Amino acid sequence: MLEGMLSREPWRWLLRGVLVMVAVSAVTAFFVSGAQNHLDLETLQRSRAWLAAMQAAHPWRLAFTFLGVLIAVVLLSLPLLTVMTLAAGAIFGLFEGTVLMSFGSAIGAALVMLASRFVFKDALRRRFAHRLHKIDAGIERDGAFYLLNIRLVPIVPFFVVNLLMGLTHMRAWTFYWVTQTGMLVGTAVYVNAGTRVAQAGSVRDLVSLPMIVSLALLAVLPFASRWMIKRARHWRHERRWHTHR
Repeated sequence: MLEGMLSREPWRWLLRGVLVMVAVSAVTAFFVSGAQNHLDLETLQRSRAWLAAMQAAHPWRLAFTFLGVLIAVVLLSLPLLTVMTLAAGAIFGLFEGTVLMSFGSAIGAALVMLASRFVFKDALRRRFAHRLHKIDAGIERDGAFYLLNIRLVPIVPFFVVNLLMGLTHMRAWTFYWVTQTGMLVGTAVYVNAGTRVAQAGSVRDLVSLPMIVSLALLAVLPFASRWMIKRARHWRHERRWHTHR
Protein backbone atom coordinates (compact mmCIF):
# COMPACT_ATOMS: atom_id res chain seq x y z
CA MET A 1 0.00 0.00 0.00
CA LEU A 2 2.79 2.40 1.00
CA GLU A 3 4.71 1.58 -2.18
CA GLY A 4 1.66 2.31 -4.31
CA MET A 5 1.10 5.57 -2.46
CA LEU A 6 4.70 6.67 -2.92
CA SER A 7 4.51 5.93 -6.63
CA ARG A 8 2.14 8.89 -7.00
CA GLU A 9 4.19 12.03 -7.51
CA PRO A 10 2.00 14.40 -5.40
CA TRP A 11 2.41 12.13 -2.39
CA ARG A 12 6.15 12.02 -2.91
CA TRP A 13 6.38 15.80 -3.07
CA LEU A 14 4.31 16.06 0.11
CA LEU A 15 6.51 13.53 1.91
CA ARG A 16 9.66 15.28 0.68
CA GLY A 17 8.38 18.58 2.02
CA VAL A 18 7.48 17.10 5.41
CA LEU A 19 10.84 15.34 5.79
CA VAL A 20 12.81 18.44 4.80
CA MET A 21 10.77 20.63 7.18
CA VAL A 22 11.23 18.22 10.10
CA ALA A 23 14.97 17.87 9.46
CA VAL A 24 15.55 21.61 9.03
CA SER A 25 13.47 22.42 12.14
CA ALA A 26 15.35 19.89 14.26
CA VAL A 27 18.80 21.02 13.09
CA THR A 28 17.86 24.71 13.51
CA ALA A 29 16.55 24.09 17.03
CA PHE A 30 19.75 22.24 17.89
CA PHE A 31 22.04 25.10 16.85
CA VAL A 32 19.80 27.96 18.04
CA SER A 33 19.57 26.38 21.50
CA GLY A 34 23.36 26.36 21.71
CA ALA A 35 23.38 22.63 22.48
CA GLN A 36 26.52 22.18 20.39
CA ASN A 37 28.46 24.30 22.90
CA HIS A 38 27.61 21.94 25.75
CA LEU A 39 28.29 18.63 24.04
CA ASP A 40 32.05 18.33 24.42
CA LEU A 41 34.70 16.53 26.45
CA GLU A 42 34.38 18.95 29.38
CA THR A 43 30.62 18.42 29.70
CA LEU A 44 31.09 14.67 29.40
CA GLN A 45 33.60 14.72 32.27
CA ARG A 46 31.30 16.83 34.47
CA SER A 47 28.44 14.40 33.85
CA ARG A 48 30.58 11.30 34.38
CA ALA A 49 29.42 10.62 37.97
CA TRP A 50 25.72 11.03 37.08
CA LEU A 51 26.09 8.82 34.01
CA ALA A 52 27.90 6.16 36.06
CA ALA A 53 25.01 6.18 38.57
CA MET A 54 22.48 5.86 35.74
CA GLN A 55 24.50 3.03 34.22
CA ALA A 56 24.49 1.18 37.55
CA ALA A 57 20.78 1.77 38.26
CA HIS A 58 19.23 1.50 34.77
CA PRO A 59 21.78 -0.10 32.38
CA TRP A 60 19.26 -1.19 29.73
CA ARG A 61 17.31 2.06 29.78
CA LEU A 62 20.50 4.10 29.40
CA ALA A 63 21.78 1.85 26.60
CA PHE A 64 18.56 2.11 24.57
CA THR A 65 18.31 5.86 25.20
CA PHE A 66 21.88 6.29 23.97
CA LEU A 67 21.11 4.14 20.92
CA GLY A 68 18.03 6.22 20.07
CA VAL A 69 19.92 9.50 20.43
CA LEU A 70 22.75 8.16 18.26
CA ILE A 71 20.36 7.11 15.49
CA ALA A 72 18.74 10.57 15.59
CA VAL A 73 22.19 12.22 15.38
CA VAL A 74 23.03 10.17 12.28
CA LEU A 75 19.61 10.80 10.71
CA LEU A 76 19.99 14.56 11.12
CA SER A 77 23.72 14.52 10.24
CA LEU A 78 24.56 16.48 13.39
CA PRO A 79 28.31 16.99 14.06
CA LEU A 80 28.27 14.90 17.23
CA LEU A 81 29.60 11.50 16.20
CA THR A 82 33.04 12.05 17.75
CA VAL A 83 31.56 13.13 21.10
CA MET A 84 29.05 10.26 20.98
CA THR A 85 31.85 7.78 20.32
CA LEU A 86 33.92 9.06 23.24
CA ALA A 87 30.80 9.05 25.44
CA ALA A 88 30.10 5.43 24.48
CA GLY A 89 33.53 4.43 25.73
CA ALA A 90 33.28 6.53 28.89
CA ILE A 91 29.83 5.25 29.87
CA PHE A 92 29.67 1.68 28.60
CA GLY A 93 33.27 0.57 28.19
CA LEU A 94 35.05 -0.81 25.13
CA PHE A 95 32.88 -3.82 24.24
CA GLU A 96 29.37 -2.49 24.95
CA GLY A 97 30.27 0.98 23.69
CA THR A 98 31.59 -0.42 20.41
CA VAL A 99 28.45 -2.56 19.95
CA LEU A 100 26.13 0.41 20.56
CA MET A 101 28.10 2.76 18.28
CA SER A 102 28.41 0.14 15.56
CA PHE A 103 24.72 -0.75 15.44
CA GLY A 104 23.47 2.81 16.04
CA SER A 105 25.55 4.41 13.30
CA ALA A 106 24.79 1.59 10.83
CA ILE A 107 21.03 1.68 11.54
CA GLY A 108 20.98 5.48 11.24
CA ALA A 109 22.93 5.32 7.98
CA ALA A 110 20.54 2.69 6.58
CA LEU A 111 17.51 4.85 7.47
CA VAL A 112 19.07 7.85 5.70
CA MET A 113 19.82 5.66 2.70
CA LEU A 114 16.21 4.35 2.58
CA ALA A 115 14.75 7.84 2.94
CA SER A 116 16.96 9.01 0.10
CA ARG A 117 15.86 6.04 -2.03
CA PHE A 118 12.10 6.04 -1.51
CA VAL A 119 11.53 9.78 -1.31
CA PHE A 120 14.22 11.54 -3.37
CA LYS A 121 15.66 8.90 -5.74
CA ASP A 122 13.56 9.48 -8.87
CA ALA A 123 13.84 13.26 -8.79
CA LEU A 124 17.58 13.32 -8.04
CA ARG A 125 18.46 10.59 -10.54
CA ARG A 126 16.72 12.54 -13.30
CA ARG A 127 18.66 15.66 -12.33
CA PHE A 128 22.09 14.13 -11.69
CA ALA A 129 22.02 10.99 -13.85
CA HIS A 130 25.30 11.85 -15.59
CA ARG A 131 27.12 12.32 -12.26
CA LEU A 132 25.75 9.09 -10.80
CA HIS A 133 26.98 7.10 -13.79
CA LYS A 134 30.43 6.48 -12.25
CA ILE A 135 28.92 5.30 -8.95
CA ASP A 136 26.53 2.96 -10.79
CA ALA A 137 29.43 1.58 -12.82
CA GLY A 138 31.54 1.03 -9.70
CA ILE A 139 28.74 -0.84 -7.93
CA GLU A 140 27.98 -2.87 -11.04
CA ARG A 141 31.65 -3.82 -11.30
CA ASP A 142 32.57 -4.39 -7.65
CA GLY A 143 29.28 -4.67 -5.76
CA ALA A 144 29.73 -4.55 -1.98
CA PHE A 145 33.50 -4.04 -2.37
CA TYR A 146 32.85 -0.61 -3.86
CA LEU A 147 31.05 0.63 -0.73
CA LEU A 148 33.50 -1.16 1.58
CA ASN A 149 36.38 0.70 -0.02
CA ILE A 150 34.58 4.04 0.54
CA ARG A 151 33.90 3.19 4.19
CA LEU A 152 37.48 2.12 4.84
CA VAL A 153 38.90 5.23 3.12
CA PRO A 154 36.62 7.95 4.56
CA ILE A 155 37.38 10.70 2.03
CA VAL A 156 33.70 11.31 1.28
CA PRO A 157 31.74 12.49 4.37
CA PHE A 158 29.70 9.81 6.13
CA PHE A 159 26.27 11.40 5.54
CA VAL A 160 27.01 12.11 1.86
CA VAL A 161 27.76 8.41 1.25
CA ASN A 162 24.46 7.48 2.93
CA LEU A 163 22.51 9.83 0.67
CA LEU A 164 24.33 8.84 -2.52
CA MET A 165 23.91 5.11 -1.98
CA GLY A 166 20.16 5.65 -1.69
CA LEU A 167 20.19 6.87 -5.29
CA THR A 168 21.79 3.64 -6.52
CA HIS A 169 20.41 0.13 -6.96
CA MET A 170 22.42 -1.37 -4.08
CA ARG A 171 20.32 -3.61 -1.83
CA ALA A 172 19.53 -2.14 1.59
CA TRP A 173 20.86 -5.21 3.43
CA THR A 174 24.16 -5.05 1.53
CA PHE A 175 24.48 -1.36 2.38
CA TYR A 176 23.80 -2.09 6.07
CA TRP A 177 26.28 -4.90 6.65
CA VAL A 178 29.04 -3.30 4.57
CA THR A 179 28.62 -0.02 6.47
CA GLN A 180 28.79 -1.78 9.83
CA THR A 181 31.76 -3.92 8.82
CA GLY A 182 33.71 -1.09 7.20
CA MET A 183 33.41 1.22 10.21
CA LEU A 184 33.87 -1.35 12.98
CA VAL A 185 37.63 -1.08 13.51
CA GLY A 186 37.70 2.73 13.48
CA THR A 187 34.73 2.84 15.86
CA ALA A 188 36.47 0.50 18.33
CA VAL A 189 39.61 2.66 18.34
CA TYR A 190 37.75 5.85 19.23
CA VAL A 191 35.48 4.11 21.75
CA ASN A 192 38.65 2.80 23.41
CA ALA A 193 39.90 6.40 23.66
CA GLY A 194 36.60 7.29 25.34
CA THR A 195 37.27 4.80 28.14
CA ARG A 196 39.99 7.20 29.35
CA VAL A 197 37.71 10.25 29.55
CA ALA A 198 37.45 10.16 33.34
CA GLN A 199 41.22 10.61 33.71
CA ALA A 200 41.75 12.97 30.77
CA GLY A 201 42.10 16.71 31.23
CA SER A 202 41.91 17.46 27.50
CA VAL A 203 41.52 15.72 24.17
CA ARG A 204 45.32 15.47 24.01
CA ASP A 205 45.30 13.42 27.22
CA LEU A 206 43.14 10.80 25.54
CA VAL A 207 46.08 9.84 23.35
CA SER A 208 48.05 6.88 24.66
CA LEU A 209 50.62 4.57 23.13
CA PRO A 210 48.03 1.87 22.34
CA MET A 211 45.84 4.50 20.68
CA ILE A 212 48.77 5.85 18.65
CA VAL A 213 49.48 2.31 17.47
CA SER A 214 45.77 1.82 16.70
CA LEU A 215 45.63 5.08 14.71
CA ALA A 216 48.76 4.03 12.81
CA LEU A 217 47.08 0.73 11.96
CA LEU A 218 43.98 2.66 10.87
CA ALA A 219 46.16 4.70 8.52
CA VAL A 220 47.54 1.48 7.01
CA LEU A 221 44.14 -0.23 6.89
CA PRO A 222 42.85 1.53 3.72
CA PHE A 223 45.92 0.42 1.74
CA ALA A 224 45.72 -3.11 3.11
CA SER A 225 41.99 -3.22 2.40
CA ARG A 226 42.52 -2.04 -1.18
CA TRP A 227 45.01 -4.88 -1.68
CA MET A 228 42.60 -7.41 -0.17
CA ILE A 229 39.70 -6.05 -2.23
CA LYS A 230 41.75 -6.29 -5.41
CA ARG A 231 42.69 -9.87 -4.56
CA ALA A 232 39.07 -10.76 -3.77
CA ARG A 233 37.89 -9.08 -6.98
CA HIS A 234 40.51 -10.95 -9.00
CA TRP A 235 39.50 -14.25 -7.37
CA ARG A 236 35.82 -13.54 -8.06
CA HIS A 237 36.48 -12.75 -11.74
CA GLU A 238 38.58 -15.91 -12.11
CA ARG A 239 35.84 -17.99 -10.51
CA ARG A 240 33.23 -16.52 -12.87
CA TRP A 241 35.51 -17.18 -15.85
CA HIS A 242 36.03 -20.82 -14.87
CA THR A 243 32.28 -21.23 -14.18
CA HIS A 244 31.32 -20.00 -17.67
CA ARG A 245 33.95 -22.03 -19.52
